[in-house]
Amino acid sequence: MAFFERFAPEHVWMRVRPDAIHVWSHPEVLERLRWYYSVMTDQAPAKFMLAKVVEVDEDEKGLQTLDLGELLRIRERYVREHRSLWVKARNLQLTLEDYRREFRTKPKVSLLHVDALIAQRLANPCILCERRCRVDRTRRVGACRVPLKTYVHSWFHHLGEESPLVPSGTIFYGGCNFTCVFCQNFDISQQSPRSGNVVDAKRLAQIQAQLRLHGARNINHVGGDPTPSLHTIVESMLYLDVNVPQLWNSNMYMSLEAMLLLTDIIDIWLPDFKYGNDKCAARLSAVPRYMEVVTRNLKLAAESGDMIIRHLVLPGHLSCCTMKVLEWIASNLPKDKILVNIMEQYRPENLVAKYPRRWPELARRPSPREMELAYERARRLGILFEPVS
Repeated sequence: MAFFERFAPEHVWMRVRPDAIHVWSHPEVLERLRWYYSVMTDQAPAKFMLAKVVEVDEDEKGLQTLDLGELLRIRERYVREHRSLWVKARNLQLTLEDYRREFRTKPKVSLLHVDALIAQRLANPCILCERRCRVDRTRRVGACRVPLKTYVHSWFHHLGEESPLVPSGTIFYGGCNFTCVFCQNFDISQQSPRSGNVVDAKRLAQIQAQLRLHGARNINHVGGDPTPSLHTIVESMLYLDVNVPQLWNSNMYMSLEAMLLLTDIIDIWLPDFKYGNDKCAARLSAVPRYMEVVTRNLKLAAESGDMIIRHLVLPGHLSCCTMKVLEWIASNLPKDKILVNIMEQYRPENLVAKYPRRWPELARRPSPREMELAYERARRLGILFEPVS
């Protein structure tokens, strides 16, 4: 209890979400989220902090002249050292106390500097996601609906997330590379993504530090979707000196290049695994190659941090999506290392609410029977979902 008392002396969130305390008495939750827990409780340094101390033997001005391919090759030379530090930190052979003592002086140029430059190259012309619009975002917007600027619509301690994450230091970014007809955050993802406050990397670092210092267990990058703002997010960590787990709350449609950067800095993944086939993804979110891209990224995420997968049960999509998603997870990911939130929070929103006859199966909430069938299938597949669903 000492950690939670230190970060939340008034215990307000503890009264609202007592499950956020009790969940850590579940041995499987603690085992599957061990890395996240060690960073959350300040036992170990977050991955972005490890990237800060991997020294790169390159001139900073010279790096800025290199193209994307050259920067990616430089990253590849140094990422092994980062992974080695991460293994030590995961085993608590490099604690946060050790880190602060051993790395009092940070290198002038680090792996995180290289990652920040790569993110800038990916953002313009933009290939941050697998739509690969390649638009000049200083002049116009692509499929994500936002230019090169980063828009933050709100940031606060979120008490409605999964219990191990509460209170979550949530930052809502404008824009999204999907066009979900049922989006519950359509105001910031589709309707008015540029109505938020424009923030630069330094301001974003300040926001993260404030959230953590006032009790956030993590920094939850969400939206819309955070992918269009990845360049600002990565750069912000150059200015962030507070230890805090970084959480990626996304539709997981990042390009492979963007995904590789994220493996250097993300401690816990909160992917939204929406569909079990490409046809539903195209019809409901206007996104191509859904299964190929998202499953590739889920496999990479499972190798590079802790993970709670979210699946929103869509009414009328039990056999084509929910069952297929659960079966894919059971067959392709280490079931003993992940948690799954099978969500019943769907409600008709956005275009579905306006034009229910176009998507008649979505014009209602999922039935109790649909939810119970989803839970039964997950149990039979050996998927652990009860502690976070």
